[in-house]
Amino acid sequence: MSISPSFRPRRSWKAPAVAAAVLVAVAAGIGACVSQPLVTVRAPSPAGASDPARLERHVRMLAETLHPRGHEHVENLDRAAAYLGAELAGAGGKVSEQPYDVRGRTYRNVIARFGPESGARVVVGAHYDAANDHPGADDNASGVAGLLELARLLGKTPPAGPVELVAYTLEEPPFFRTEHMGSAHHARSLKEAGVAVRAMISLEMIGYFTDAPGSQSFPVSSLGLLYPTTGSFIAVVGHLGETDLVRDVKGAMKGASDLPVYSLNAPASVQGIDWSDHLNYWANGYHAVMITDTSYLRNRRYHTDRDTPDTLDYRRMGQTVEGVFQAVMALAAP
Repeated sequence: MSISPSFRPRRSWKAPAVAAAVLVAVAAGIGACVSQPLVTVRAPSPAGASDPARLERHVRMLAETLHPRGHEHVENLDRAAAYLGAELAGAGGKVSEQPYDVRGRTYRNVIARFGPESGARVVVGAHYDAANDHPGADDNASGVAGLLELARLLGKTPPAGPVELVAYTLEEPPFFRTEHMGSAHHARSLKEAGVAVRAMISLEMIGYFTDAPGSQSFPVSSLGLLYPTTGSFIAVVGHLGETDLVRDVKGAMKGASDLPVYSLNAPASVQGIDWSDHLNYWANGYHAVMITDTSYLRNRRYHTDRDTPDTLDYRRMGQTVEGVFQAVMALAAP
């Protein structure tokens, strides 16, 4: 059977046109994730604002005094849990522990509640263990220090709805992506109790910033066309179903300071998208995002002995905390 030549020109222009339209649509979608929200409102600074000196003190306590914080060093993890509990209580939180056993050892999450008892909760979490015997200043003493400073701000300006801050254990290997992660226990306990969660925010490495050109890399090289190649920003990360939450958190953070805030919604299959505690809330049907300095994509000291307190930027880390505070206050509002 032969095909009439009259059909060939139509096929030759239509297919490229469709392909071009698809590429334009994909680019527009990615561009929307990068640029959203288009309008932000500058929010007033929280009472007392964030204190870079306090952030550094917390990081040094975890990365130096309480080092090492690997899974084999249960005594140090217990000391860290006691330190975190005391700081959270001192900030005005209602503190409790969530202990559980793994391989004959007892590990514990530390939980602090702020605001009223009833209503859908906003959960903010960060893991206080570190990989192997590394100091873990950025990963993740920075996130935990941010959690403690957030507690201080919430103590000064109580949220309208319930907020739960959680310091997790056992995020790092060999327990990463297993049922033994502290965040897996916490998320599962909320699900089993039928607790409504408005949103979860994971603070995963929030202390490393640099103004060096070319210091930022990406899991997909083409993203370098849409995002800065200098590691001077903080990122809000969610999967494709978290567009609204990512937009809301990003908008609140952008309104808190002049720190650049970028966002990414991508499939969990993209490298790094689900590489922290928020993955366990997704697994239990809760909305969750990660706040991050992009980890190993920027900080070459990741999971090495060079991840030390002296390498962090506590001023911009403080701006990140103020942004998270504004996001939490907005999410906790009725």
